[in-house]
Amino acid sequence: MSHCLELTVAGERVQALAEAALYWPARQTLFVADLHLGKAASFRASGIPVPGGTTAGNLARLDRALAATGAKRLVCLGDLLHARAGRAGQTIERVAAWRGQLPDLEWLLVRGNHDRHAGDPPPEWDVRCVDAPHVEGPFVLLHEPAESGEGYVLAGHVHPAVRVGRGKLAEALPCFLFGRRAALLPAFGEFTGTAVVRPRPGDRVIVLADGELVPL
Repeated sequence: MSHCLELTVAGERVQALAEAALYWPARQTLFVADLHLGKAASFRASGIPVPGGTTAGNLARLDRALAATGAKRLVCLGDLLHARAGRAGQTIERVAAWRGQLPDLEWLLVRGNHDRHAGDPPPEWDVRCVDAPHVEGPFVLLHEPAESGEGYVLAGHVHPAVRVGRGKLAEALPCFLFGRRAALLPAFGEFTGTAVVRPRPGDRVIVLADGELVPL
């Protein structure tokens, strides 16, 4: 097991991190997907009692990944915010305060399906927002995975996981999935859930387990 695994994708050296992020050293860029900030707040706004603190946990992991890599850019592959109901004052203020400590960090959002409903982040977060596909050769940045003739796809949306173990002891663990033409990143948000995927022959799978990376 490891906290960081290096691999070559589309001819580029990248690093999968146990924080559920992917680092591209050549561009000093950290990719994350599906933070779903404010999801717990939106549930509480609907009368569903769920615990708070998920935004603080997400920001702490971002801090660790940024510090470990020295990234100068942060790219979110969609679903930064969960819903309009999740734009609670406490969430907005907490992220704005975090952002204020990183004034030199370039932050890019490739809009996803939840972003279209939640709206773009508030100005004080200083996030540049673009629609998919966004090409940064050799990569094509999307939220919902789809093949592209413009390059190798990096996407989120699915919240991929694979089943590990057998019988009653089997459990679904989040994972990175690197295929021949596209990669799926695990959901970064703590309160997101997962969807089990079926890797194809030749796909490379890296599981996140107890703060470590396990290649399958």
